[in-house]
Amino acid sequence: MMFNSFDQIISEAKSGARQRIAIAAANDADVLEAVKLARDIDLADFSLFGDGVSIGELAKKVGLSLDGVEIVDEPGLQLSALKAVQHVSSGKAGTLMKGLIGTTDFLRAVLDKEVGLRTGSLISHVAVIKSPKFDRFFYLTDGAMNIAPSLDQKIQIINNAVRVAHALGNENPKVACIAAVETVNPDMPATIDASLLAKMSDRRQIKGCVVDGPFGLDNAVSQESARHKGVSGPVAGQADILMCPEIVTGNVIYKALSYFADVECGAVISGARAPIVLTSRADSPRTKLLSMATAVAVAKNS
Repeated sequence: MMFNSFDQIISEAKSGARQRIAIAAANDADVLEAVKLARDIDLADFSLFGDGVSIGELAKKVGLSLDGVEIVDEPGLQLSALKAVQHVSSGKAGTLMKGLIGTTDFLRAVLDKEVGLRTGSLISHVAVIKSPKFDRFFYLTDGAMNIAPSLDQKIQIINNAVRVAHALGNENPKVACIAAVETVNPDMPATIDASLLAKMSDRRQIKGCVVDGPFGLDNAVSQESARHKGVSGPVAGQADILMCPEIVTGNVIYKALSYFADVECGAVISGARAPIVLTSRADSPRTKLLSMATAVAVAKNS
């Protein structure tokens, strides 16, 4: 079944074997508020790593009961992250989440040679977006991790997004390589990379999906726009995965959708041994909840 709503993702996350989320540096009010939302709907079990006293005080402020929640008292930020990562790498939890710790320090723990979740491939950010105007999810990548990816890194970014789409029931996602225009222009490197990725897909060098491009955002998602501009092919106007040329494009699209449009978003870091929730402090508790649900569903189906 291909999921097309966050209600379906939440139901999937709650079904079957009970899942556990390990949160590094969990002494953060916003994160604990999201944990409360998750506990209110019985989404998963939690292991909270961080300053135990602070976690207890903040939990009271947000109305979160810690009954049944595992608390690992570790005030040191880096040790907190390492212990949370080890909880996942040892199989005690299926999903990792970042709390009140810098992204660099958090990722250092994720990539630790002894207890980390490295696979040898690139890790990248995949935002799962649902707009009421469309009957499908869009997977936006990468607006948070990789600044100016090379062609080889773009292949890995696509593969990571495809794994998320597969886990959510889309067996053959359509990948649109986004650029400012839908024609190849030697003065615009993004269009050249897009054409190369499309040809690699044609020759089955990229599997599990259909890749085409370059596309403008409009003719990637709208069949009417694609027809109007004379853009054809199996992806034109029907894209599932929107592969951005660099971090600025992805980040601006993600934030524009979050602030200007009536959409819901969840996000996951893909490419590690387990899905990772790495949300922004600006993300709402609802977005954090949807990110947790998405990560748990991906963990169950990967």
